[in-house]
Amino acid sequence: MKMKPIAVVTGGAGFIGSHMVDLLLENDFEVRVIDNLSGGHERNLAHHSKNEDLNLETKDICQLVENSSVFKGAKYIFHYAGIGDIVPSIEKPTDYMYNNVQGTVRVLEASRTGGIEKFVYAASSSCYGLASTPTREDHLISPQYPYALSKYQGEQAVFHWHQVYDLPVNSIRIFNAYGTRVRTTGAYGAVFGVFFKQKLESKPFTVVGDGTQTRDFIYVTDIAKAFLAAAKSSYNGQIYNLGAGRPQSINQLVNYIGGDIVYLPKRPGEPECTWADITKITSELNWKPSVGFKEGVAKMMVEIENWKDAPLWDPSSIEKATDAWFRFIGSKS
Repeated sequence: MKMKPIAVVTGGAGFIGSHMVDLLLENDFEVRVIDNLSGGHERNLAHHSKNEDLNLETKDICQLVENSSVFKGAKYIFHYAGIGDIVPSIEKPTDYMYNNVQGTVRVLEASRTGGIEKFVYAASSSCYGLASTPTREDHLISPQYPYALSKYQGEQAVFHWHQVYDLPVNSIRIFNAYGTRVRTTGAYGAVFGVFFKQKLESKPFTVVGDGTQTRDFIYVTDIAKAFLAAAKSSYNGQIYNLGAGRPQSINQLVNYIGGDIVYLPKRPGEPECTWADITKITSELNWKPSVGFKEGVAKMMVEIENWKDAPLWDPSSIEKATDAWFRFIGSKS
C-alpha cells in the first residue's frame, strides 16, 4: 500500500492553519498539527475527529528541538504559528520577537534535520509599511510596529536557512486574510471580529477614519490553495505577495454586513490602501483567487453566531485599547 505524503502545519488549529489542514486532508495527506492552542482551538479541527490521518501535537513551537519526531518523514512544512495583533505588539514587543522570530528558527531547525522537501512561511504584507500600490515583492521594506518587524525578521531567518543550509523554502506575504474561523482574541484587532460582535449586539460599527480606506481582502480557502501550490512548485527561494488584487473599502464591508456606523479618529501608521500586485504568484504558481468579497462575507455571516463570545468594542474601550498606538506610533507621524 502506497504511503501518504506527510505535511506538518504549525498553528494548524488556528484560523488559516485549520483551513490548510482541511485542504491537505482533501488532497490525501497525512497531517501533523503543532499548536499550543493559545490562539487556535480544537473546535477548528473537530470535524476531522474521526480522521486517522490527522494528529494534533499540543506543543509550543519555541520548545521544538532538532530531530523532532513530528517532522520525521514529512514532505512539506507550512509554518503559520506565531502571535498577531498590532496593539499588543507595541505593548509587549519582546513576546513578539521571541515567538515570531525564535519560534520560526526552532521550526526551521526541526525542518532542516527532518530532511523536508519544502518549507512554506506565512509572512505578512505589514512588512511594507505605508506602501505604494499595487505593491510588488521588491517594494521597500518599512515595518511600522513590532508585529510587522517580527514577521519580517522571521522571513529573514527562513531565507538565511535557505542560503546557508540549502533548505528549500518559499515565503508568502499575506495581505488581509478573512473567512470562517477568523481569530478573535481579547485584544482589539481584526475588523471582522469587531464588526460581527457589534452586529450581534445591534451596536453601531466602529469605523476608523472615514471608511474609504481600502484593504486587499483575501479569503482563507484561497490562501490555503496558494500555500499548497507554493509547496508543490519547483520554484524555490521565492517571495510571493498574496491578495485578491481587488481592494475593498471598509464602508463596503459595513454595507454588506448592514448596520449603523460611528466613525473614530484615523490611526497613524496605517495605510490608506493595501493592494497586492499578484502578477508573480498567478504566473509562477498558476494560482488565482476564486472567492469574491461579497461571497466571502456572506459565508462568514452564515456562521455569525460563532462570534457571540467575542469582546464587544465601543468608542471608549477602543480609545483605551489603542492608547499605546497613539502614544508610540502617533508621536512619529
